Amino acid sequence: MAINTSRRSEEAEIMDDFELKGEELEQTLSDLEKINKWLGGNKITLDGIQTLLKDTPEKTTIRIADVGCGSGAVLREIANWGRTQKFDLELIGIDANPYAVEIAQRRSDYYPEIKFEALNIFSEAYKQQEYDIVLCTLTLHHFKNEEILELLNIFKEQSNIGIIINDLQRSKTAYVLFQAFCKVFINNEIARKDGLTSILRGFKKKDLKKLSKEIPAQKHSIKWKWAFRYRWILKN
Repeated sequence: MAINTSRRSEEAEIMDDFELKGEELEQTLSDLEKINKWLGGNKITLDGIQTLLKDTPEKTTIRIADVGCGSGAVLREIANWGRTQKFDLELIGIDANPYAVEIAQRRSDYYPEIKFEALNIFSEAYKQQEYDIVLCTLTLHHFKNEEILELLNIFKEQSNIGIIINDLQRSKTAYVLFQAFCKVFINNEIARKDGLTSILRGFKKKDLKKLSKEIPAQKHSIKWKWAFRYRWILKN
């Protein structure tokens, strides 16, 4: 199959079905959690949080939302880090799939600083929320180009400190390497198929730079990170 990365793919992912539930969803979320951990994806987000909070006074309460939180793995890692730091963290996971929210809540029973909500991020109920930092980890690529600008403006209005985007680089090399990775480590068909589709729906740096010109922020920082990620920090 010829791999075309000249433009973002509009092919739907299986995980875009918010009615996906049961054992199929549970196993897929577990596999995605493993992939993200093995490839260092959560650390990219955590490092971004530390960058945004480096001048924040001690004992400050920081309210952080993770949009498209899935199993809640990113927030649990942030909570573990937060327990060793000078901040009081309030962590909120947002996902449109109520079944994913149930799984995330169950897996986070020992984290009272985390709560989860099933919300459509384009809904008025979501737009009324206010946070210090909004995280968008492997979620932005799920949206079409015309939706992304609207979404980023919503995040901008909601966040007092800033936004952290952690998403995939659209790359032929990334696609081929992920195929090889899955042959060895991942048996779950949904995780394999959606992972490849996600790469084709991901971004090139020029895409993010173009978007950054449309979003007013005090500072934009777009950096390539292993494995084939971009971290985009928008500081208010």
